[in-house]
Amino acid sequence: MSAEAPDQAALGRRRGLPRIDLRNIRRFGRAALLGPASRDRLPDAIEHVAKVHRAYHPGADLDVLRKAYVLAESSHRGQMRKSGEPYITHPLAVTLILAELGAETTTLTASLLHDTVEDTEVTLDQVGEEFGEEVRYLVDGVTKLEKVDYGAAAEPETFRKMLVATGNDVRVMSIKLADRLHNMRTLGVMRPEKQVRIAKVTRDVLIPLAERLGVQALKTELEDLVFAILHPEEYARTRELLQAHAGRPDPLARAAEDVRAVLQEAGITAEVLVRPRHFVSVHRAGIKRGELTGSDLGRLLVLVAEDADCYAVLGELHTCFTPVISEFKDFIAVPKFNLYQSLHTAVAGRTGEVAEVLIRTHQMHRVAEAGVIALGNPYAPTETAAAPEGERADPTRPGWLSRLLEWQSATPDPDIFWTALRDDLAQDREITVFRSDGGTLGLPAGASCVDAAYAQYGEDAHSCIGARVNGRIATLSTVLCDGDTLQLLMAGDAASSGPSPEWLDHARTPAARIAINRWLAAHPADPAHEPPQGEAPGAEHLHAPAEPERTEPGEAGPDDSGPDDAALPVAPVGRPEAGIVVDLPGVIVRLARCCTPVPPDAITGFAVRGGAVTVHRERCPAVARMTAAGRARVGVRWSEEYDGDGGDYRVTLFAEAFSRPHLLADLTEAIAAEGAEVVAAAVEPPREQRVRHTYTLQLSDAGRLPTLMRAMRDVPGVYDVTREGRRVATARS
Repeated sequence: MSAEAPDQAALGRRRGLPRIDLRNIRRFGRAALLGPASRDRLPDAIEHVAKVHRAYHPGADLDVLRKAYVLAESSHRGQMRKSGEPYITHPLAVTLILAELGAETTTLTASLLHDTVEDTEVTLDQVGEEFGEEVRYLVDGVTKLEKVDYGAAAEPETFRKMLVATGNDVRVMSIKLADRLHNMRTLGVMRPEKQVRIAKVTRDVLIPLAERLGVQALKTELEDLVFAILHPEEYARTRELLQAHAGRPDPLARAAEDVRAVLQEAGITAEVLVRPRHFVSVHRAGIKRGELTGSDLGRLLVLVAEDADCYAVLGELHTCFTPVISEFKDFIAVPKFNLYQSLHTAVAGRTGEVAEVLIRTHQMHRVAEAGVIALGNPYAPTETAAAPEGERADPTRPGWLSRLLEWQSATPDPDIFWTALRDDLAQDREITVFRSDGGTLGLPAGASCVDAAYAQYGEDAHSCIGARVNGRIATLSTVLCDGDTLQLLMAGDAASSGPSPEWLDHARTPAARIAINRWLAAHPADPAHEPPQGEAPGAEHLHAPAEPERTEPGEAGPDDSGPDDAALPVAPVGRPEAGIVVDLPGVIVRLARCCTPVPPDAITGFAVRGGAVTVHRERCPAVARMTAAGRARVGVRWSEEYDGDGGDYRVTLFAEAFSRPHLLADLTEAIAAEGAEVVAAAVEPPREQRVRHTYTLQLSDAGRLPTLMRAMRDVPGVYDVTREGRRVATARS
C-alpha cells in the first residue's frame, strides 16, 4: 500500500501497492454473498488477501485464514454496513490493508475476526479455542468497551485498554490503525457532525500513534482523509494545485534520470523513483515555502542493497551535483525513535531546481512504510521464554510506550487520561539524553530537567533539587536538547523535600505532571510554608544550587526544618539569638526564608514545632495567612545594641531587567563588589524582551542591603530590584 495521498493515481503519479477502494469492497461483497468455499480451496473473497500475503510470506499456512474467514462470514452474515455493503467486507478490507504492509498470518487471522466478539455472538473463549491464545489476545485488545457499562467514558477507556494491550503486543494497535483507515475511507456515509468527531479523534490520537509506531503508509493516508474532512477548502486548493501540475513536464523525472546516470557510471546498483508528496505534505510545504514548483511536489527515493551503498550514493550525489548542506540529515547512524532510517539530502540539478533525495536500503524502506508491522512476529517462542510472569518480552516496545503505560496506570479518571493522552501524543519528536551513570533517557522534545527527573527516578524525583547539564549547573526548568548529558542532584533528606507548584510550569510529560499533582494534593501548603507574592512557589527548588554549606555535626542545615517551619537556618548563622530579642526565653530563632528579614525591618514572630520561633517581616504575605489561620504571634524585635554588623544574613532579591547579553555576569559582578555572596540564583526564560533574576544572597552587614540594591539597579538594563511584591506581569506573560 502506498504512503502517498489518495487520488494521486488519478493525477497520473506513480504509486506503490494498490489501495483498497470501493470496487474491491463490492467484489468482496459479491463473493461474501456466495458463502464459504469448500474445504479444499480458499473462499473467493480472500483470494486476493492470500495472494498478497504469500508475496511477503511464501510459506504461510493459509488454512487458518480460511477458518477465520468462515467464522467471520457466518457470524456477520445478515449484517450490513451503512454504505449498504455486507459487513464482512470491512474485516476483509482491514485484512488486505495489513497484508499489503507485510503483516504475518496471526495478525491477519485476528484482523478477520476483530469485530466478531464486539458485534456477533462469538465469544473470546471460542476464538481462543479455535485459533489460540495469541489471536484471542489480539481480538480482545481491539474490542471496544460497551457504552452501556461505561457511558461517556467508553471511548477513552477503550483506548486505554488498547494501549495497555499494545504494551504487551504492538500488533493490537496495527489492527486498530488498519481498522480506522478503512472506516475513514468509507466515512462519507456518516452525518457531517459524526465525520468531524471521528476525524478529530483520528487526528489527535490515531495519527500520532501511527507515526510513533513508524507505520507511515497508514499515517499519511489517514492525514489526507482527516485533512479533507476538517479543512475542505485547503484540501480543495491543494488538489487543484496537484491537478494543475499533473499535465506539465515533471522536473523530478528529469532529475531522476540524471541521478540514475550518475549512479550507473559509478557502478552503484540502485533503484531511483519519484516519490510524490501526499496532500498534507504538499500543504505544509506551501506554508513553509510559499509558491511551489514542480520539484516541491515530490522527492526522489533511491533504494540500494546495503547500508554502505547509502553513503556511496550520498558521496556521488554531493560530488556530481550542488548539495544543499542545510538539508542533510543522517537517520541511519541516528535512527528516529519510531524505527525510521534513511539519509536525507537535497541537490540542485542542471536547471538549478532543487530536488530532495531520500536514500535507504530496501529493508529500511519496508520499515519506513510499515514500521512495526514490517518486523513480522516479534513474539516467537524463543523470545517469550524469558518473559516474566507470563508477559510477552516485546523487543519492539518503544520508550514512549513504556512511559505512557506508566503514567496511565496512575490516572484513574478517564477525562484526565483522555486529555493527558492527547497532550502526550501531540509531542511528536523525541530526544535522547545521556545520564551521568552511562544510561540514556528517551524524552519528548521540549522536556525539561523536571521531566527527566521523573523519567529516571519516578516518584523519588520529588527530592530533586537541581541538575548539571553538560557539566554546568542548571535550573530544573532548563529545557533539554538531543544529546545533552544530565546529572540530577538529589536532596540528602528526601522526607523534607518535595516538588512545588511551579514545577508544573516546566513539566511537559504527563508522568511528571501527574506525580507532581498527586504529591501536591497529598501535601496541602501550610500558610507559613507558602512563598511570598513576588517569588514563584517553590523557587528554591528551581534555583541553581551553590556549593553546599558546611555544618558541624548535629547542626541544622538549610533544609532541615520541618514542613511547618519555613525558616532559614538560625539567624544570624552560628549565633541563634544575636540581634533578636524574643518574648519567649530559651527559644531558637529562625529567619523565615519567604521574606528574609534584616535590620531595621519591622518584624513579628510565630512559634513553630521544635521550640523555635520563626521571624517574618511585618509586610510578609505569610503573616496575614498565619494570622487568619489562628496562629498566635510571638513578640520579637531587633536588639537596640545590635546594629546588624557581625552576623551572616540571607536575603532574596528580585531583579527585573530588559534581556541583553552578559546581564547575569554584570549583575553578579555588582553583587560581589558590594561584598555579598551569591548562595543561589535563578533566571527565568525571557518574555517580551524582559527577564527576571532571583538571587539568594548572604550579607555580613545587614546595613549594606540598601547600597547593594542601588548597585544592582545601576546595572544597565535593570529597571527594578525588590525584596518582595508582585511579579512584573510582562515578565511572565
